[in-house]
Amino acid sequence: MAARIPNYALYGDQDAPAWSNSFNFEWIPQRSAPYQWEIQVHRHDAFVQLLCLTAGSGEVRMNGARVAAQAPCLIVVPAGAAHGFRFSNDVDGPVVTATQKVLESLATLVMPGLLDTIRTPRVLALPDDDALQPLMPLFGAIERESRSHSTGQTAAGMALLTALLVQVARLAGPADADPVGSATGTRKQRQIQQFKTLLDRDFRAHRPVQAYAGALGLTAGQLSRVCREVLGMSALDVIHARLVHEAQRELVYTVGSIQQLAAELGFEDDAYFSRFFKRHTGLSPRAFRAQALAQLAHTNSP
Repeated sequence: MAARIPNYALYGDQDAPAWSNSFNFEWIPQRSAPYQWEIQVHRHDAFVQLLCLTAGSGEVRMNGARVAAQAPCLIVVPAGAAHGFRFSNDVDGPVVTATQKVLESLATLVMPGLLDTIRTPRVLALPDDDALQPLMPLFGAIERESRSHSTGQTAAGMALLTALLVQVARLAGPADADPVGSATGTRKQRQIQQFKTLLDRDFRAHRPVQAYAGALGLTAGQLSRVCREVLGMSALDVIHARLVHEAQRELVYTVGSIQQLAAELGFEDDAYFSRFFKRHTGLSPRAFRAQALAQLAHTNSP
C-alpha cells in the first residue's frame, strides 16, 4: 500500500475545514524558509494553489514528476494533486490558496474554459519579466483583500482570483497542453477527476463503490487502489468524505433542521445521520454547527 500523503490546507498547518469558503495570501519565503526551503510532498483536498516565482528557482514535485522551475514562472496545484517543492534560498513570489469548488462554480457561470485552468497541474515558464505585468497588480489586490475584514471580503477575493486565472489561461494557451506528471499519473488523476464528477452528481444516492467503479470501467478494488495512490484514502473513504463535506457546509450555511438535512443527504433517519457524522468528525451535527458558527463569528469580528 502506498504511504499516506499528508493532507494540509497550508504546508505545516492542520488542514482547514473544507466547508470554509476561504482564500489565503502569503509570500513563498514565509512558508518555505522555516522548512529550509523544502516542502515535502503533501496535498490539499479542497484547495487549489497558485504560486508565481518572481525570483530564484526550484524543483516542483507533482504527480510523480520532477520539473525544474525558474523565475519568472507560474505553478498551478489543483485540489488533490500530490506536490512538494525544493526552492533556492533567493526565491520570492506570491502564493494564493483558495477553495477550489467555489472557483469552479464561478468559472462555470462566467467562463467554463477556466475549469481546465483550475484543474490542470502546471509549471508554466514565462518568457520574461514583462509577462508578470498583468499578474502582479492582481496578486497585490488579492493580498490587500486578504488583510481586510470588510464586508464581502471572500466575494471580492474570489472575483480577483478568477480574473487572475483568466490571465493564467491566456498564458497557458490551448487546453490540451501537457499537464505535469507522468503518463500513468495523468491517467490516474483523470480517473480520480471522473470519479469525483460522478460523486458530486450522485453522492446523495449513497451508491456503492462498485457502481462508481463500473461507470469508470474499473473494478471496486482497482478504484480503491487508484484512490489510495492519488488521494491516500480508499474509494469508500472518498464517498464518505464527500457526504461529510456537504453536511458540514449545510450545517454552517443553512438553518434547516438536522432531520431536514439528513433527508436531503439521503439518510433514512436523522439518528443514523448523526451517528455517521459523529463517527467521521468526532462531533454531533448540533455540536459541530455551534462550534463552526462560533468560529466564523470570531474570524469575522473586527
